[in-house]
Amino acid sequence: MSAADDDEVEASRAPLLSHLSELRTRLVWAIGGVVVAFAICFFFQDQIFLLLTNPFVEAMREAHLTQNQDIHMINTDAFGFFMTKMKLVLFAALIVSFPLTAYQAYAFVAPGLYKRERSAAAPFLIAAPVMFALGAVFVYYIAMPYALRFALQQQVSIQTSNGATIHVDYLPKVDEYIGLETTLILAFGLFFQMPVVLSMLARVGIVTASMLGKARRYAVVGIAAFAALTAPPDPISMGVMMIPLYMVFEISILVVRLVERRGQKDQSIAAVQSAE
Repeated sequence: MSAADDDEVEASRAPLLSHLSELRTRLVWAIGGVVVAFAICFFFQDQIFLLLTNPFVEAMREAHLTQNQDIHMINTDAFGFFMTKMKLVLFAALIVSFPLTAYQAYAFVAPGLYKRERSAAAPFLIAAPVMFALGAVFVYYIAMPYALRFALQQQVSIQTSNGATIHVDYLPKVDEYIGLETTLILAFGLFFQMPVVLSMLARVGIVTASMLGKARRYAVVGIAAFAALTAPPDPISMGVMMIPLYMVFEISILVVRLVERRGQKDQSIAAVQSAE
C-alpha cells in the first residue's frame, strides 16, 4: 500500500472515530435518562399500577358488579406481580424519558442534514410526544373500556338440571391485563405518529397527498387488520377502533396537503425575490 493510500485510510478513519464517539455520548445520555426516570418511577409503582388498572375498576362499577367491594385480579407466579410492576416502571420510564431520547437521536443526525431537512425534522421533537399521548388517551378512555365491557358481558350464571349453578366470571391475570394495556398504548401511540412522520416526509419530497389518496383502499385494509388484532372479536368494538384510526389517516393526508401548499408558496416567494 502506498503512502497516499495510507493517508486516505487515516483521513477516513478520523471522521468514523468522531462519529462513533458522538454516538456513544448520545447513547449514554439516552440510557442515563431512562435509568434516572426508572429510579424516579420506582417510587411511584403503586400509583402507576392503580392508574393503569382504573379502566378495569370503572368497567366493573359500570357493570354493577361492585360498588365499594374488593376487586380481584389473579397472580399465578411467585414473582409474577413483582416482575409486572418492574415492567410497569420500565414502561413509564421509557415514556417519561422519550423527549430526551428523541432529542439525542435528532442531535446525532442533525449535523449530516441539510437545512431544509433539519427544519423538517425539528417539529418532530414536539409533535411526536403529543401524538403519542393522544394515542395513549384513546386506549385509556376508549379502547380498554370497550374491551373490558365486552369481557364482562361474557360472565354468565347457568343453572344445571340438579339445581347447581355454574358461574363464569372474568378474573383477569394481572400480568396479561397490564401486558395488553401497555401493548395497546405502544401500538396506538406509534400509529398516531402517522401525521408527524408523513408531514416530515412530505417536506423533503418523499410522499405527496395524491399518493396517499390513491392508497386509501390499502390503508382501510391495513387499519381493519390492525383493529382485528387488537380489538375484541365483535363488529362494534372493531368499528370503534377503525373509525378514529381512519380519521388519523385522513388527517395525515390533510396535513401533507397543507405542507405541500406551504412549500409551493415558499417557492413562489423565492422565485419573485430572485426575479427582483
